[in-house]
Amino acid sequence: MIFGRSFLTLAFAGALCLALSPEPAQAACNDSPKAGVDWSKCQKTRLILRDKNLTRAKLERTDLSASDFLGANLSDANLAGANLTRARLSQANLTGAILTKAFGSRTDFAGAILVRARLDKVEFSRVNLDGADLSDASVSKADLGRASLRGAQLQGANLSKAILARVDFSGANLTGTEFTAAYTLYARFEGVDLSRTVGLTQDQLDDACGDEATLLPTGLVRSADWPCDIDG
Repeated sequence: MIFGRSFLTLAFAGALCLALSPEPAQAACNDSPKAGVDWSKCQKTRLILRDKNLTRAKLERTDLSASDFLGANLSDANLAGANLTRARLSQANLTGAILTKAFGSRTDFAGAILVRARLDKVEFSRVNLDGADLSDASVSKADLGRASLRGAQLQGANLSKAILARVDFSGANLTGTEFTAAYTLYARFEGVDLSRTVGLTQDQLDDACGDEATLLPTGLVRSADWPCDIDG
């Protein structure tokens, strides 16, 4: 009988603990913008979020198209699979942010900080990354067709297997940038220092565009087709 009462007491205590334990957190689409906010899979289009603190925000697969994040702090935020079509992220802090498989066209990242950010497999068409800092960022297998990276900082960035067709690298810092197996058709390297890049091949250079001011890695030569005669 004593054993029976002890068992019932323990069972009741266990049930009480389960009843009082917090439920798994759910995305709260109506929550105000703040650090750590969970807007996963929410519709957040055309918002004005300039200079907001959204550090560690959960924005996986969130529709952020046409929203304005000018100067916002999105460090360590998770934007994996997010829709960033025509979103404005210029001068935003995306240090350590996850953007894996995010997508969008004409997104503005001008002057954004993307140090150590993860942009693997993003699909960004005609995005503006002028002056952005992508030092040590992972951009492997990304589609950046016709992106502008003029004056961008790409020291140590990984662009392996990325689609870089017609990407403009004018004035970019490519020290230690990884280009292994990247697709470089008509990529613009006029006047760019490629001498300290990693993984560039002669075939990639022959596909790309350069000129007499382009500095090359040891063992590679300028293409006979340089400068390119292509339309924009």
